[in-house]
Amino acid sequence: MTTEFSPLPWTGRDDGPGPQHRRWHHAVNSPTTGEAGIALLGFRSDEGVRRNNGRVGAADAPAAIRTALSSLSADSSLVATDLGDIAVADGDLESGQRTLGTAIAAAIDSGNLPIVLGGGHETAYGSYLGLRSSSTMAGKKLGILNLDAHFDLRSDPVPSSGTPFLQIAVAETAEGRDLEYRVVGISEPNNTAKLFDSAAEFNVKYLRDEECGLANVESVKAFVADFLSEVDALYLTIDLDVLPGHLAPGVSAPAALGVPFEVVLAVCKLVANTPKLVHVDVVELNPRFDTDNRTARAAARLIHTIAAAHANTRRTVPASPIHPAN
Repeated sequence: MTTEFSPLPWTGRDDGPGPQHRRWHHAVNSPTTGEAGIALLGFRSDEGVRRNNGRVGAADAPAAIRTALSSLSADSSLVATDLGDIAVADGDLESGQRTLGTAIAAAIDSGNLPIVLGGGHETAYGSYLGLRSSSTMAGKKLGILNLDAHFDLRSDPVPSSGTPFLQIAVAETAEGRDLEYRVVGISEPNNTAKLFDSAAEFNVKYLRDEECGLANVESVKAFVADFLSEVDALYLTIDLDVLPGHLAPGVSAPAALGVPFEVVLAVCKLVANTPKLVHVDVVELNPRFDTDNRTARAAARLIHTIAAAHANTRRTVPASPIHPAN
């Protein structure tokens, strides 16, 4: 069963009237009618993490990310809409993913950049369903860029947060397409030989976390830029466990090493500065294990950066109304 929630008004610091004091909560609470921009959508799901034997709690992430975003500054270029939440109830992950996909397709076809607030990484399969059902995406070569310590190519009889990209690979193969999938931040000790074999089978190119230090930021950007040149549209998925554990303790599997925040930020700026970016999700925040809201704040900073860069590349297109979840 899937439950849909209408968005609530955002709250946050208010220093006074005028654009010089504008923050995210002002932008979200006073949407610009008919103009495309950022469309935020929460996916309240623990089910994929539970099935993957991880630490549950990611269902509380959308609210935590909104709170961390709300008081960040927002210049006049930010157009943002909150579409509310989709919640997975009674363990029915598959229904939730289908509902999520429908909402994502509608947002994309309205000219917006959807940013999904997960939830575990099972969000990714719902994102894929939305991308492939979008009329805007018809005929386009889709690339998936995953910032993650894990491949999430697990072969399990029951889908989970560890299986979405194998599910996507199977679906793409069934349609006669190759999986166009790249990963930045792979932790070699946290991926079995079988997962590396699966990556080789589907021609997945990746960078290990040890190759993504601050000294390597230009080579990481070159890796991403090469991928961008090969695809027509890009889906960026950010698993917060790609970050070092001291910066992102509030995840199911905190990283012993991780990729420096500055490198992850540079990748986000790079992809958001191209019109090829069509969808983003930020997943695996678990507020139950966060410390001083560090992980939520990191997620909010990444979303803020993506939104600001995207505003610079956004073309004004006629947009049909988006209806929040009721």
